[in-house]
Amino acid sequence: MDNSVGSVALVQARISEIQARFGAPVRRTGSSDWAGAASAAGLDGTGTVSSAFASSGGTASEAAVVAEAQKYVGVPYLWGGTDPAKGLDCSGFTQLVFGNLGIDLPRVSSQQATAGTAVPSLAQARPGDLVFFDHDSSRAGIDHVGIYIGGGKMVAAPQPGETVKVQDVGNPVAIRRVLPQSAPATLPAAATGSLAGVPYADLFTRAGNRHGVDPALLAAVASQESGFDSGAVSSAGAQGLMQFMPTTARGLGVNALDPTSAVNGAAKYLSDLTSQFGSTPLALAAYNAGPGTVSRYGGIPPYPETQNYVRSVLSKAEAYR
Repeated sequence: MDNSVGSVALVQARISEIQARFGAPVRRTGSSDWAGAASAAGLDGTGTVSSAFASSGGTASEAAVVAEAQKYVGVPYLWGGTDPAKGLDCSGFTQLVFGNLGIDLPRVSSQQATAGTAVPSLAQARPGDLVFFDHDSSRAGIDHVGIYIGGGKMVAAPQPGETVKVQDVGNPVAIRRVLPQSAPATLPAAATGSLAGVPYADLFTRAGNRHGVDPALLAAVASQESGFDSGAVSSAGAQGLMQFMPTTARGLGVNALDPTSAVNGAAKYLSDLTSQFGSTPLALAAYNAGPGTVSRYGGIPPYPETQNYVRSVLSKAEAYR
């Protein structure tokens, strides 16, 4: 739910900050709750879209919206928030998701409810439609918005003390379709793994498609870890393009100094970590600091190195898209 009165100037000033994604620690409220909700909603937690979306007969452009919305699951709610590194409110979340896909939305939910075309009923809603609510009995009008993902579920930033999450759609008072009806039936470059000019682009694309990981994210990890140097060895003993420690490489059955093996192993490892922790930022934190450390702190650990690592990798991945 967003509160816009008296905050327009602050919000407009902060819109320009939407560059670094998920740079701050993410506070999660029960990964098991997320896993259950995601499963029920047809999201497998790896950036792919499964049963609920598939059963709705969704198109590729609709899938792009659902996948983009899923990236922000676990980001804390913040009144007036438009920067996922700090937090998002409901309309800041929807504006960011569609903005990342090249569709401009107004800032607040009441204005977003005028965008696109009306959908007569929930029975006719499609994945990617905006669903609107009036939760404040003391003030009539739209005050909350989410993104419908099919199967009676939506992704939304609910209220203070919660995080962006998958939840039942309930009974929206309005539904709007903002996806162009002639939208191309392809996913954005990030989803198809187009990395023209990036070293080892073919390896990132193949491994990403195989394990359901954004190829741009794999390229960003390689850039951060080794500067695309397949023979790199750190002072701590991490090896190769993706900088696996020998014990981790052995556990994954990876030859860290072989680029094909290393990239494939990193894609599988990141996929597993994303499934375990429920979000890309936490998966990256675990890749850097270890899964046990992330579990112990219940989020991105308070280590400047790890926090900077997550911020830098996500920023590079965004640049590769």
